[in-house]
Amino acid sequence: MNVVAESSSGRLLRLAAIGTLAGLFSGLFGVGGGTVIVPLLVLWLAYDERTATGTSLAAIVFIAGFAAATQGLYGNVHVVDGILIGAPAVAGVLLGTWLQQRLHTRVITLMFAAVLVASAVELILR
Repeated sequence: MNVVAESSSGRLLRLAAIGTLAGLFSGLFGVGGGTVIVPLLVLWLAYDERTATGTSLAAIVFIAGFAAATQGLYGNVHVVDGILIGAPAVAGVLLGTWLQQRLHTRVITLMFAAVLVASAVELILR
């Protein structure tokens, strides 16, 4: 097997591992994109922050759909509340994407790290 094929198969294995972890975290905790996919795309596959975010959002369409359907089978979904959260989130997505395109990637990374640390502290103190 040549180096290109090995590199390609290694990349596919890493992408599959990232997807599996994101699905596991999504099913367990309701998270997967920002906390699993984005960091691993950056660390394992050298994606830049913006490309990792966009790729993660594309993957989340599938992950969230299947996760919501599965949770719905267990009776854990309030559809109306989901719509009431999701509809205004569109404005947040547009604003966040606009802002992301204007910030230096290092600032985005530090902001994201701060959110993760603050979330971890909050969960520990509960």
